[in-house]
Amino acid sequence: MKLNKSLLVGAGLALLPTFALAQDAAPTFDEIGPYLMTTLLFLVGGFLVFWMAAGFAMLEAGLVRSKNVTTQLTKNIALFSIASIMYWLVGFNLMYPGDGWIVSGWVGGFFNITSLEPVGLEAADAALDYASVASDFFFQLMFCATTASIVSGTLAERIKLWPFLIFVVVLTGFIYPIEASWQWGGGWLSEMGFSDFAGSTLVHAAGGFAALAGALILGPRIGKYKDGRTIPMPGSNLTLATLGTFILWLGWFGFNGGSQLAAGTVGDITDVGRIFANTNMAAAAGSVVALGLTQIMYKKVDLTMVLNGALAGLVSITAGPLDPSLFGALWIGGIGGLIVVLVVPMLDKLKIDDVVGAIPVHLVAGFWGTMAVPFYTDGTSFVTQFIGFAAIGIFVFVVSAVVWVLLKSTMGIRVSQEAEINGLDVSELGMEAYPEFSKG
Repeated sequence: MKLNKSLLVGAGLALLPTFALAQDAAPTFDEIGPYLMTTLLFLVGGFLVFWMAAGFAMLEAGLVRSKNVTTQLTKNIALFSIASIMYWLVGFNLMYPGDGWIVSGWVGGFFNITSLEPVGLEAADAALDYASVASDFFFQLMFCATTASIVSGTLAERIKLWPFLIFVVVLTGFIYPIEASWQWGGGWLSEMGFSDFAGSTLVHAAGGFAALAGALILGPRIGKYKDGRTIPMPGSNLTLATLGTFILWLGWFGFNGGSQLAAGTVGDITDVGRIFANTNMAAAAGSVVALGLTQIMYKKVDLTMVLNGALAGLVSITAGPLDPSLFGALWIGGIGGLIVVLVVPMLDKLKIDDVVGAIPVHLVAGFWGTMAVPFYTDGTSFVTQFIGFAAIGIFVFVVSAVVWVLLKSTMGIRVSQEAEINGLDVSELGMEAYPEFSKG
């Protein structure tokens, strides 16, 4: 049956107001754009920081002896996995308690498990003033895991696997989220005016303090210090160590750039670009200073110092990567490289055995980066920066030391002398990274 054309036209005209209302109700890009772009920033930044886990694994695999490589790789993939679960169970909402503080500004609520948005979320139900909870959780988790990665390298070649992983549970589930909440969760340090843009103190120095506590309680490797001398124990593969450094350098763009926490305006995106440029400059300066200084001091360039110089430059700029000029980033990062070359032998004089140099890179350069913030960032002070660093350092060191002592007194944290000499790969795992080569 044929329909009357005039009837169809009339029906179409009658529906036009409905279509117009539907179009009017649809959110504009101006309304949803900031939410979309910031969510994307978190996702891209998050998977760049995730890639840093590979960087830590390669760096540590290259800087330990061949008989301990498999153990270091196992620790790195296990600690990231544990951090992922603990940050979901406890960490995220402990770090960002909102109105759920147990002790206002100091301790949030425990075991408030993270929930994500429902599937198929509509714009009308989304928090359009920020980003998706899922992307925020994913991004912040990467920082938590990074803190644990720092500890792994320092304690290499003599710590048992399972006590280390138990410590990771405590560090990622409780220690890191509590101290980070003091600043990023709106806690007392934030109210005081402390400034740490991307974590020179909250992530890097915190990991360094946890590592320092472990190193003091664990003790040095067998044969490292003898008759007042430091015995070199070269790493197994400087190719891997160099690859790891470049991966970390790449991941740091997400680490610092994503910490802008906004991408919805021209200003925000421009600032992200500025952060990228400053981050790169600081790393370059740190490596060049270490390159030149080792040539002057030792008459030969030390590649491991150059690699750690780049990382120290990155840590140094992390507390304030937005505000400095490129020249500012250069001298801040350059001092980071200087710190590594000077502090590594100082630790050896104190008989603190740090296998990969994480304490100079993350703790000492983290202190320097935190204290450099007031040079360029308005509204900050050296006194406030020092108080913030000291508070986090004392908290993390003391609590970490208590955990290490408890582990030592209950299940032991150090492998036997025979196991250490033979290598942890054989004693702890029963497999070797390089089975075709003799143990070394």
